[in-house]
Amino acid sequence: MSAGWEWDDTLFLGAAPYYQRGRLPYAPGLADTLAEALTLDGRGRLVDVGCGPGTLALSFAHLFGEIVGVDPDSGMIAEAGRRAAEAGVTGKVRWVQARAEDLPAGLGTFTVATFGQSFHWMDRDLVAATVKDMLRPDGALVHISDLKTETRSVDDLPHPGVPYAAVNDLIGRYLGPVRRAGRGVLPHGTPGGEATVLSRAGFSGPRRYVVPGGQALERTCGDVLAWVLSLSSSTPHLFGTRRGDFEADLERLLREVAPSGRFSERQPSTEVFVWHKPSRL
Repeated sequence: MSAGWEWDDTLFLGAAPYYQRGRLPYAPGLADTLAEALTLDGRGRLVDVGCGPGTLALSFAHLFGEIVGVDPDSGMIAEAGRRAAEAGVTGKVRWVQARAEDLPAGLGTFTVATFGQSFHWMDRDLVAATVKDMLRPDGALVHISDLKTETRSVDDLPHPGVPYAAVNDLIGRYLGPVRRAGRGVLPHGTPGGEATVLSRAGFSGPRRYVVPGGQALERTCGDVLAWVLSLSSSTPHLFGTRRGDFEADLERLLREVAPSGRFSERQPSTEVFVWHKPSRL
């Protein structure tokens, strides 16, 4: 991770109830793209590392015979379990509260390992090497994230766009100008360069896929608040006794932009990198 910062268990403290509502979903077609790319047939085992509230694991439930979601946050694990029960898939999904650095944790071997915008929080060299050992020969490590390079205009949609710059300025007025992360700060953000890390660990590839987004979405003031509270940089506990004041100020800011309390947004595209563990010679 970034120099001078250490993970602690408050990184996503209290964020789990807001995650599913606040975060924009992955692009429709992600599961179909993965199924085609890896020739998935409803068998095999998936480990979703940094699973959060089960967003990816549950969307892939029909593609595997067994799924294990791993996350260090107890709230995320509880939320994942609740959502699995709602989806009726508790019989094939297991949730494990653990850091990725604690793997393999006796979980066995897997066909596929997924990381949905989680790898940057980990000791990446250690985790990459460990997960490679947990994969079967020719198993796949799949890195999934929103496509960061696209512009998503809402000019032709019925409501104003979410004023993200103003919202981030408001967060900064309450929490300070340097990005918060658990008990520490990340003045330089989280690291990139996943390709270098995974190549160094001995994975081959990657193959890149882009699942197109662009679908029109409607968001409310409550959705935007949930987005803020789902972020590691603005989890509920960071506001302390000023949380109520922040929420009131956020509501005022949003209503100034959209008196109806409704915003338009476009679904992000999803970027997928598939890396393979080489087969045994």
